[in-house]
Amino acid sequence: MTLRPFHLAFPVRDLAEARAFWGGVMGCAEGRSSDSWIDFDFYGHQIVAHCTGEAASDAGNNPVDGHGVPVPHFGIVLAMDDWEALAERLKAAGTRFEIEPYVRFKGQVGEQATMFFRDPSGNAIEMKAFADLGQLFAK
Repeated sequence: MTLRPFHLAFPVRDLAEARAFWGGVMGCAEGRSSDSWIDFDFYGHQIVAHCTGEAASDAGNNPVDGHGVPVPHFGIVLAMDDWEALAERLKAAGTRFEIEPYVRFKGQVGEQATMFFRDPSGNAIEMKAFADLGQLFAK
């Protein structure tokens, strides 16, 4: 099966702020845009920042591996080298992490590198990587 790109629309409070973060810090190429939204290429997937003028809201968090994981959140599974490079780029940009980059479930099924942070509008993002991608759905 060929993996098809997903589409995700999410709220942002300011388009210039979103453009600086998603385009500048995250390195996502910009696609189409208008005065109320911007398409970004998020590792081959289409994410769309829609300006609502308000910050995103949380539904709470769930405890995972001793951390409060923000809900909702979205992200992508990267190759380990790309994940490490992104973690360094985010640190250099002064990004405040909700959950600092680390390896969770170490030595267990589903071992993965993960980090949580927010965009300027408060959208929670999780970026992760597996040393063995075959563990992605392992039970």
